[in-house]
Amino acid sequence: MTDDRTHVEWREWGPAPFEEARAADRPVLLALTATWCDSCHEMDAETYAEPRIAANVNDGFVPVRVDVDRRPRVRERYNMGGFPSTVFCTPSGRVITGATYLGPDGLRQVLDSVREVWADRGADAGRIPRALAGDATPVGPVDDRIEAHLAGQLDEKWDPEFAGWGDGAKFPLPRTIEFALKRTRTQATETLGVLAESLYDHDDGGFYRYAEGRDWSDPHREKVLDANAALLRAFANGYLYTGDESLLESAYGTRDFLLDRLWNGSAFGGSVAPSGDSDGADGEFGPRRDLNAYAGGNALTADAFLTLVGYTDDETAREYARRVLDTLAADFVDDEGVVSHVDPGAGSSAAGGDAPATPELLLEDQARVVAAFTRARQVLGPDALATGREPLEIARAAADRTIETLQEPDGAFRDGPDTGVGLLDEPLRPLDGGVEMADALLDLAALLARIGGESDGPPEESAAATGDRYADAAHDAVAAFAGAWDRIGVQVAGYGAVTARLTRPGLVVAVGDAAGSDLHRAALRVADHEAVVVPDAPEVPRGTARVHRGTESRESTAPAELMQAVSALTDGT
Repeated sequence: MTDDRTHVEWREWGPAPFEEARAADRPVLLALTATWCDSCHEMDAETYAEPRIAANVNDGFVPVRVDVDRRPRVRERYNMGGFPSTVFCTPSGRVITGATYLGPDGLRQVLDSVREVWADRGADAGRIPRALAGDATPVGPVDDRIEAHLAGQLDEKWDPEFAGWGDGAKFPLPRTIEFALKRTRTQATETLGVLAESLYDHDDGGFYRYAEGRDWSDPHREKVLDANAALLRAFANGYLYTGDESLLESAYGTRDFLLDRLWNGSAFGGSVAPSGDSDGADGEFGPRRDLNAYAGGNALTADAFLTLVGYTDDETAREYARRVLDTLAADFVDDEGVVSHVDPGAGSSAAGGDAPATPELLLEDQARVVAAFTRARQVLGPDALATGREPLEIARAAADRTIETLQEPDGAFRDGPDTGVGLLDEPLRPLDGGVEMADALLDLAALLARIGGESDGPPEESAAATGDRYADAAHDAVAAFAGAWDRIGVQVAGYGAVTARLTRPGLVVAVGDAAGSDLHRAALRVADHEAVVVPDAPEVPRGTARVHRGTESRESTAPAELMQAVSALTDGT
């Protein structure tokens, strides 16, 4: 496909361009871009649009353009430290060299250099990045040292002057905030306050992606669905612990931004580019928008909206969470639990060979779908979906397929299937994705332990035993990296949170009444965002809530009694 703006004859990612490069004995030029990325569009306008450069690329290379939101596994393997990423590789996908943004003179120099290297060494010039070497993960025991270490990292990396963690560019780190809410709440609430002042868009709502300055100055003004959903949930959880109504202002404003700017009629699109950008603006709507719906981002948004519903009874969030869940169930998750990254019926096409129309079975998508549908069972009950399907049916199918196909013998989860062109067949075991999956599996296990009923496994296996299997899979995923516990940083503080859930009993509130009852609503507002709530629990009489922590339990029949029962268990009395 020739780009009218750049005159480069871009190919789509897939087997065909790599086969073409092999047949023509040329290197491949990968251009990793995103709709929200201003620098990507600047490079198109300033570098690739230069006719001599375009001719040089077309004559000596096989150019491939990759949307990093549509193909996250390509992004993780070829990212040169930001976007655009300009990557030169062999026909087998091995990396020769790469950079981020390159102006015309810079790209000319690199093109000439790669030509020389290719003429001299050919395919031998390529290498596999160290992260894809396939080394064994650092398996170790799961114990309380891990949580203690990461709690210590909160203090060690805390910025007392400007809030947040680290002394360079500042990222929101919503999962780190959630970890801090239970360990160093002041740090969490101070960071939420600064985020509401610095990265929150007070005109249009929603959060910018990150700030260049340690003092949260010079924000990068693109707005991405995943980050906004995660921050909405973090602000809602901050409200749960503090009762601070100002935190809900940012949560509601983000909800409204997502509805106003990213709702595409059935789900949420992926991003909005900075509002000051005029190049590529989508007509009357203003800046560039990617209205493609991605499974993981939408599942995370449903999770965040339902978290807000649980604490505030917000009807708008409830309605749109249901709509997203119905879309995911109908269009993204098949009967075998395979999640498609993009709606496979939305018109995307394979780029030749046997490549699927859209990536599927990606760890992050699978994990977030499990989390969203377990959250739906907790907040909306068994009748959450318009189709009448039980949310846990979908969560279990996705969990089963993930464990079956992506979990390795050492317990670590791969980021996706071990097949594909380029470096997609090389193993990548992302710690953050494994943490998301383990956390979702623990919620699923806790729900099944209190719901009981039939199992999808062998006839002799109960649903509770199935829950144990999920808990075991979560334990193994965490243990796969526990041998390096002292090298894990504050950016992955969620690893400490899931470790804590594995090393001491969590709080589970089983309610005999249906979702929406006074007891159920009170259970959702227990001051522990990691608690699991089970409405319509078959083992509990109507009008009763049973609080479990390990082998201990307390019963109550009124919201005030429920809070006393929770306090009795959490205080150790």
